[in-house]
Amino acid sequence: MTDATPQSLSNSLTLTVPHDLGGLRLDVALQRLLPEHSRSRLQAWIKDGLVTLDGKATTAKTKVWGGERVLVEVQARPEQHAFKAQDIPLNIVYEDDHILVINKPAGMVVHPAAGNWEGTLLNALLFHAPQLHDVPRAGIVHRLDKDTSGLLVVAKTLNAQTHLVRQLQARTVKREYRAIVWGQLWRNGTVDQPIGRDPRSRTKMAINRMGKPAVTRYEVLERFSVQTYLRCNLETGRTHQIRVHMQFLKAPLVGDPVYGYRGIVPIRAMTQTLRDAVSNFHRQALHAIKLGLIHPDTNEFVEWQIELADDMKTLLEAMRHEDVKDEEDLFEFSTEPYLADEDYEYDEDDEFYDLEDDDDLDLEQEEE
Repeated sequence: MTDATPQSLSNSLTLTVPHDLGGLRLDVALQRLLPEHSRSRLQAWIKDGLVTLDGKATTAKTKVWGGERVLVEVQARPEQHAFKAQDIPLNIVYEDDHILVINKPAGMVVHPAAGNWEGTLLNALLFHAPQLHDVPRAGIVHRLDKDTSGLLVVAKTLNAQTHLVRQLQARTVKREYRAIVWGQLWRNGTVDQPIGRDPRSRTKMAINRMGKPAVTRYEVLERFSVQTYLRCNLETGRTHQIRVHMQFLKAPLVGDPVYGYRGIVPIRAMTQTLRDAVSNFHRQALHAIKLGLIHPDTNEFVEWQIELADDMKTLLEAMRHEDVKDEEDLFEFSTEPYLADEDYEYDEDDEFYDLEDDDDLDLEQEEE
């Protein structure tokens, strides 16, 4: 039985190592004494000098024999800040007593998660509207990727949240995006391919027969020498949907670090101006430009549209200065042609499984 004697000193903790833990590494002994903290967290504290052994700096590998005095400077867990209000500026497009429409900048995470416990849209919303503490997820009903900019709706009441989630489930929310992709797409089309977890990388999504149905409609707005500017409309809201579907077309988003084709940027086909514009563009070229829905209170259809993000405007201007090449000189990522609409088919009898660019939130899951 251990005889550790912890004493609280503000945010410090003093312990005496019990003899029955003699012979263990310091990090192992500490994990036994402080099971509420992970071993990796304790190792990080030791490495940062937040743990002393008999008044001296130490290492995680140091053996203890019992009787030593250990001082631990306990650090708050990052997740403790997950639902903390923070004074972060918001670009509010529309607000009333029921909903809030935000123009989210690229670089802002929507919801706290590992690695991003602070500085999120949720933290900003709690500061702007403290009553959102009483609404699950602070009223967030769908998401945009960290480096996707544009429109996002937030519910300010429980009734409004329920109403919006049901619209998302019924696929009646209208969402329109602008995207800049590599390569040249020559006609409008639809990608109807299920999306699920990439079996080779759990942090990525992929076209997956066991995934959820996903439908993206796209329209060519402008075609350039090595890129195409698209309008994309979502019928579903799967994680990374547009990014995965554009990769499927062999026309990945410019700047996409996950679903782009690394090392196949057509440097020789671009002027120096365009090369500089592309190298200075540090995110996927995707912007949620239009949002339409049934207002939870009035039951009337309402719609908002914003301008294209400034960084994408700059990239487009550089592209417009390029000369469009003849057909035989077109750049492609492979010898395979882009697929036609009729090729975007899958077996209707396939069973689809779970997951959710947007990540529409599931009301039933929320109620569980």
